[in-house]
Amino acid sequence: MAAPSRAATPAMLDTYREVVTPEGVALHLPAAGPVPRALAWGVDLFVRMAVLLVLSMVLGMLGGLGQGLYLVGMFLVVWGYPIVFEVLWRGQTPGKRALGLRVVAGDGAPVGWLPAIVRNLLRSVDMLPFGYAAGLVACLCDRDSRRLGDRVADTVVVHVSPRVAHAPVPGVPPLAPGQPLQAVEQAAIVAFGERAALLAPPRQAELADLLQPLTGATGVEGVRRLLGIANALLGRR
Repeated sequence: MAAPSRAATPAMLDTYREVVTPEGVALHLPAAGPVPRALAWGVDLFVRMAVLLVLSMVLGMLGGLGQGLYLVGMFLVVWGYPIVFEVLWRGQTPGKRALGLRVVAGDGAPVGWLPAIVRNLLRSVDMLPFGYAAGLVACLCDRDSRRLGDRVADTVVVHVSPRVAHAPVPGVPPLAPGQPLQAVEQAAIVAFGERAALLAPPRQAELADLLQPLTGATGVEGVRRLLGIANALLGRR
């Protein structure tokens, strides 16, 4: 029986945007849908309204001058707020950070000034005819949930992957490896040490046995020596 072709899988079910770097490394960016984006926008709206309320109370005491300054401040808060935060705060406004979202360029790189300006100025189009209706339709019709501003600016809003805190390598005496190791090999050994506490002893031994030519031992002794090498690579004495 022939294996099902990849084309048979509905593309819209894949919420990851695949980007291939110039080095040939495939990156999978988890695109954010309209619901978390709308919630983030609601948080940002609350923040901006709070800032404008404070400005109105402070500048209201300055009469006509205060009114003019308030109009300038309102323009900066409404239009400058998302642009400045997205560029200087690694693609995140307070609302996006609260919802675990980030704006990145279409190739996964940090968003720059021009794309941030373009995508936010085009909100005036996405708002049409009311309530971000155009932007919502654009999100639902795009596999990466991009609104019109994102398409023109070549940006995408993605979920921020949570950082996984690994347990420290068990306190086995450091053991210098008996041969030079490449960077990728060193990283693999350190990763084994950090995840060892999460693995059952038989699984630890199974993985350590693969490096028997390096450790010169198998089973429990092989695990102990591999953990010692991991500690040595981390500079522990």
